[in-house]
Amino acid sequence: MKRFLSMLLLGVVVLTHACALQAGAIDDAVKRGTLKVGTNPTYIPFEMTNKRGEIIGFEIDLLREMSRALGVKLELVSSSYAELLPGLLANKFDLIASGMTLTQQRNLRLNFSDAFIVVGQTLLIPLALGGKVQGFEDLNEAGYRIAAKAGTTGEIVARKMMGAAQLSTYANEEEGVRAVLEGKADAFVHDAPYNLVAVNKLGDGKLLCLDQPFTYEPLAFGLKKGDHDSLNWINHFLHQIAEDGTYDRIHDQWFKASDWLAEID
Repeated sequence: MKRFLSMLLLGVVVLTHACALQAGAIDDAVKRGTLKVGTNPTYIPFEMTNKRGEIIGFEIDLLREMSRALGVKLELVSSSYAELLPGLLANKFDLIASGMTLTQQRNLRLNFSDAFIVVGQTLLIPLALGGKVQGFEDLNEAGYRIAAKAGTTGEIVARKMMGAAQLSTYANEEEGVRAVLEGKADAFVHDAPYNLVAVNKLGDGKLLCLDQPFTYEPLAFGLKKGDHDSLNWINHFLHQIAEDGTYDRIHDQWFKASDWLAEID
């Protein structure tokens, strides 16, 4: 009898644990009435802060549409890029939405949704190097200095593909661009959408964007490992907005229009 009761108790514990696993981020958001999202708002035009201190951008508008579909409010939790994964694991937010590339290494620690856009790394260089540097291969020499945002695939790519050069990392994208402008670096490596805006917004006519991407990088939403129900819901949401025209409307607002530039510093 004791053995039977022990087995029965073990079964209850296992069943309770399994049920707890099924209550994922999306279910929690619906019960709470708020979708809490961790983001590092420095990545133009995906997530950034406007002159009123509000976080806006392409990815933010996708999240607003997601929140409407869930029937909940959107709460954005600003974080440094390095603290996004620890914050997710510490339950500070439900998911990560911060222009994060789905890499095999990150996928070992996170579950990722389907990609909502594909980008690639490009380079910002001084005008003086325009005739000498045609691509990343030309920078793979000891005499060159590369700038990248810490913790991003730009840093990974710089170490892997321009390993002979000297690499310096910065807390945010603007600091990396400033390093090139101030002569502290010969190139800033980052995603194409950001660099295409930064060359005009921050470049002051002194920078050249080598705008042909040389990597393949799908961006996606990050969730805790094992949260398959939330992944299922988000992937269906992405498919729905892709088919009903919502995605194209939001995309064009940020990638084809430019009036939003007046909203940011």
